[in-house]
Amino acid sequence: MYRSTSGFVGGALILALACWLGIDAAAVGEGDTPWLALAALLFLVPLVAAYTLVPAVYANEDRLRVRNPFRTITLPWGRVVSLRSGYTNEVFSDDGGKYQLWALPVSLRARKRATRRDPRVTGDRAPGTGASRRGGVAPGAPDRSAGVDRAPTDRSMDELRELHEHRGGEASAQGEVSVRWSYEILAPSLAGAVLLAVLLGLG
Repeated sequence: MYRSTSGFVGGALILALACWLGIDAAAVGEGDTPWLALAALLFLVPLVAAYTLVPAVYANEDRLRVRNPFRTITLPWGRVVSLRSGYTNEVFSDDGGKYQLWALPVSLRARKRATRRDPRVTGDRAPGTGASRRGGVAPGAPDRSAGVDRAPTDRSMDELRELHEHRGGEASAQGEVSVRWSYEILAPSLAGAVLLAVLLGLG
């Protein structure tokens, strides 16, 4: 499984703070304040969870499952055309579908830091290593050359590409692409938004 650790931890902290403030307001507030607090929690908690806790990428020998904030996409490796890294990480299917990998956000800072650590990119060279490599790698097109230091999400994408290259032609890796909307996120958030709008309108 692949996911953003920093996003997960940050989301958990935001949810803890939101729940603490919301429950406190609901418990000690007067008038419409408790209802407004509960409506706000119903609206915000699913959205925060969707963008921070939910995103994940699962991969095995037969398929890739991409869990994004509001939908989950399952792609057999045989239906994957490519996995591309630019300013976002994306997977393309043979039916023209393009799906962003929310769990693997691109960090240009991490790419630059990884590039600076590699002596062939910075222009340094150890004795006997031959000519140095200058110029670096464009942020939107990371180098996959062997030995070049890589940002964490770029290494994850390399692992997914390797699985695709080795398993794409296997019989067990064929099938249909499926997309499932996350109604368990959308429904409560929409209900909270409607309730919040009604309460604010009546107030």
